[in-house]
Amino acid sequence: MPFSDFLGNPETVHQMREMLARKRFAHAVIISGARGSGKYTLALMLARALNCLEQPINDGLPDFCGRCANCTRIGQAEDLDARFAEAVEARDALRDADKKDTRILIQTHPDVLVIPPDPPQMMIKVDQVRHVIGDIYFRPAEARERVYIFTDSAFMKEAANSLLKVLEEPPEFATIFLLADNPGELLPTIRSRAVNFALGAVPSTEIETVLAKRRPDWNSREQTLVARLSEGAIGRALSFDLKSYVAARTQALVLLNSALRGGEHTELFKMTESFRAGAEGREKIENLLRTLYSLLEDLMFLESGAPQLLRNTDIQGELQKLSEAADFAWINRAAQGLGAVERGMRRNLLRSLSLDAFATALERTA
Repeated sequence: MPFSDFLGNPETVHQMREMLARKRFAHAVIISGARGSGKYTLALMLARALNCLEQPINDGLPDFCGRCANCTRIGQAEDLDARFAEAVEARDALRDADKKDTRILIQTHPDVLVIPPDPPQMMIKVDQVRHVIGDIYFRPAEARERVYIFTDSAFMKEAANSLLKVLEEPPEFATIFLLADNPGELLPTIRSRAVNFALGAVPSTEIETVLAKRRPDWNSREQTLVARLSEGAIGRALSFDLKSYVAARTQALVLLNSALRGGEHTELFKMTESFRAGAEGREKIENLLRTLYSLLEDLMFLESGAPQLLRNTDIQGELQKLSEAADFAWINRAAQGLGAVERGMRRNLLRSLSLDAFATALERTA
C-alpha cells in the first residue's frame, strides 16, 4: 500500500514526501482533519516511509515497500479499533492492583508506539506521556526513527505540559505525530513547536467514484447519500453503517413529524420507549441525535433556498414537506432542544422521557 493508495489530499501528501526526500522531516507533526479523513492512515504510512528497509522511490519521491519487516510490523497497527480493544481487554485481565497503574498503549514494532485516549475518560493521560518521555531518548532498536503517534488531541492538562517538555528538546532520531480533528484543542505552545498539515474535505463526486469501486453492494442512490453524509471524509464513507443510519433516520423522522404536525403521539411514544439504559441504548440515542442534527441542517438548507446542499438527497420530497411546516425560529429551537437532550444524557436522565419532552415542547411552541 504505497502513498499513491492514499485517497484524497494529494498536495498535502506530496509536501510530506518532499520533506522526506530532503531528509529534514519535522520532529513534531500535527495532522489535522475531520474524523475519517485519513489522519491515522497517513501517520502510519509516514512511519513506514521513515523506516522502510527498501526505501523505494516512486514519482521521484520517497515511498515505502509495504513488504519488509519494518513495514509489515508497523502495518499491523492499521486496524486501530481492533488493537485498542485488545489493549483494553489485556488491561481488564490484570489484577485490580495492576490495572490502576496500567495505561493503554499500542505497539506492534519496538520503535513505533501508538498512544490512544485512555478509557474511561478517553483522554491522553500524564502516565502515557511519561512512558513516551522514558522511551524517546533511547536510540531505535530496529528502525532508523522512533515514531510516536498520539491519535487524539484530548490531553489532560498535566499530560499536555509534560509533552511540551519533549517537544522543546526532541532527540534527532524521533518523530512525534499529533492527530487532531481540531488543532485548536492543542496548547498554543504545542502548536508552535510542530508543523501542521491539514487534510481537507474530498469532493463528494470523488467519494462517489471510490464507493462505486469499493462498495458495489450499495446502489448509486445509496452511494450518493453516503458520499454527502461523510462530509468529505473518505474513511468515514468507506466504513459508513448505512443500515444503522437509515434505521436512526426513520426514528428521527417520526420525532420531527410529531413535533411539527402534532396530533396522535402513539407512534412517537412507541419509538422513544425503545431507548433503554445501558451502553447499547446510549449508542442508539447518540446515533439518533447525530441524525436529527443532519436532518435539521437539511431543513435549514431548504429554508435558505439551497436544496443543492442537501445531504439526505434520497428523501428530499419528505424533507420538503417538513420544511413547509417549519421556519428558521423552529429549527433554532429544535437545535437548542437537542442540546438539552445531550446534557440530560450526561446526567443520566431517562432517555425516552427526554425525547418525548423534546418533541412535545417543540409542538407546543410551534
